[in-house]
Amino acid sequence: MMSNENRMTIDGAEVAFQPGETVLEVARRQGAFVPTLCYDERLDPYGSCRLCVVEVEGRRLPASSCTLKAESGMEIRTGSDPIRKMQSTLMEMVLSENPDDECPRCRDIGTCEVHDLAEKLEVGRERFLGAISNASKDDSNPFLLRDYDRCISCYRCVRICDEVEADHAITMTGRGWNKGIATAFDGGLMDSDCTLCGQCIYTCPTGALADKKMVGQGEIPGEVEVTRSVCPYCGTGCSINLHSRDGKMIGVTPVLDGPVNEGALCVKGQFGFDFVNSGDRLTRPLIRKNGELTPVSWDEAFDYTAQKLMSVRADHGPKAFYAIASGRAPGEGSYMLQKFTRAVMNSNQVDNCSRG
Repeated sequence: MMSNENRMTIDGAEVAFQPGETVLEVARRQGAFVPTLCYDERLDPYGSCRLCVVEVEGRRLPASSCTLKAESGMEIRTGSDPIRKMQSTLMEMVLSENPDDECPRCRDIGTCEVHDLAEKLEVGRERFLGAISNASKDDSNPFLLRDYDRCISCYRCVRICDEVEADHAITMTGRGWNKGIATAFDGGLMDSDCTLCGQCIYTCPTGALADKKMVGQGEIPGEVEVTRSVCPYCGTGCSINLHSRDGKMIGVTPVLDGPVNEGALCVKGQFGFDFVNSGDRLTRPLIRKNGELTPVSWDEAFDYTAQKLMSVRADHGPKAFYAIASGRAPGEGSYMLQKFTRAVMNSNQVDNCSRG
């Protein structure tokens, strides 16, 4: 429970908070618009972009709200004119160092955080326009596009690789115009500890990182449908978004609020869906008739399967039935299989292929 002492004021409204919460977390829970670029709720606060600055009563200078712990009696202002002017200037400076061509992230997946904030703050890149870093990384890996001309040095990709994935495959390198992201000894991703999980892509707030399979898909006519689903590769149950056009899969993105994976996927779950569009996939049930596999309706297939199972039990007894659960199946599927084996087929012979 929240103590009566754990209360603060945000934009004139008194609000309660939990001990340990940051001002940013409390402000956003109250619906305040506090922009960020280096912040990802899965990562430790970093405070480098300074976009989340707020005014704190009694302090001379604005404070970074993502690193500032909430304290009783604090009076915070998130949207004053000086704060908005500071945030707008910071966004203009970020935009001035990025290319002005079409952002691949906005085109192929959805508006990136940088351009979304630029629109909300109503700013452009012209006022501070100057040199643009030239840090593109030519990498032959099959999945991750790395275009560091668009990098804003928030280092979310490095931090999520370290803090969440514990791979430590990439790191910060250089200073000033030579700053960038690199692997050990500046080699390719395939020669590093990278597991190609794709986490860096979906924490990146710009178009610096992208899924190579989805690059260019936004240029193709046709509406892209996004369907929330569950990854079928194992029984973990990771939440994913399936992107499709005209009945064809064009890519997968993680669900950041997925209750199991919270945006994390393995390389199979992230990039291993080419088989979906294979012409060899079965699209309807088949039953062998007169030696030939023949397409049938689902009702006929179910009736045929039920009749065969019943005849096995009747002719050979319950012990003739043996079930093996797939390691790819979720817990609910394994439960239903063992329930069917015991309650319907009257057999206790059920196992799982994951058992070594």
